[in-house]
Amino acid sequence: MAKMHSRAKGKSGSTRPAVLKPPEWSNQTPEWVTDKIVELAKAGQSPSMIGLVMRDQYGVPLVKAVLGKSISDIIKENGLAPSLPEDLNNLIKKAVSVRKHLEENPKDLHSKRGLQEAEAKIQRLSRYYKKSGVLPADWKYEPDRAAILIR
Repeated sequence: MAKMHSRAKGKSGSTRPAVLKPPEWSNQTPEWVTDKIVELAKAGQSPSMIGLVMRDQYGVPLVKAVLGKSISDIIKENGLAPSLPEDLNNLIKKAVSVRKHLEENPKDLHSKRGLQEAEAKIQRLSRYYKKSGVLPADWKYEPDRAAILIR
């Protein structure tokens, strides 16, 4: 039977290099890349935004190929890691904004469903991070205090 309702509409998109080695055309030294990552982290950029800036503005296609470790690892080594992982923080921001929207529009049932889905993802992700030791075991998502958690 053919795929009928697949969300995937093709195979276009970039692929990661097969071998993690710095490209010959990249002239950035590992020390320079580390310093730039620390500088951007101190400016308040998230790890994914740092990766985009490094790629688009400085021509570093993949930090892990140059340094052998990820942007998050470098940020943690320099003591600049946020209290919450980036994906959990983004989900909490989304839930806070949807909750604010629902205060103004209480009959918006589609948004109510979106809030339920976002908060379910938050619960699943927090359970995973508690198991892996990223979050403390007593950490709990509380919707009324969520605006304080996000940075």
